[in-house]
Amino acid sequence: MAALCMAKSLPPLTWCRAFEAAARCLSFTAAAQELRMTQSAVSQHVKALETRLGVALFVRRARGLSLTDEGRTLLPQVGNAL
Repeated sequence: MAALCMAKSLPPLTWCRAFEAAARCLSFTAAAQELRMTQSAVSQHVKALETRLGVALFVRRARGLSLTDEGRTLLPQVGNAL
């Protein structure tokens, strides 16, 4: 995703880790358990990353998440970087 590469500075690592785990699990709750964080912290990190990039990375549903096109594009880049 060009937005991540074009940013003046890289986003915090915790935001990227939260996004990557949530994207793999398609759940903030499961990502939180994996990262030993609260669900709220994971959600807030992802929201901060979305705000920084100016795009939605997930579609939030009552029973989980799905990645947007932008999220699917960003996931391999973040996964490789981590």
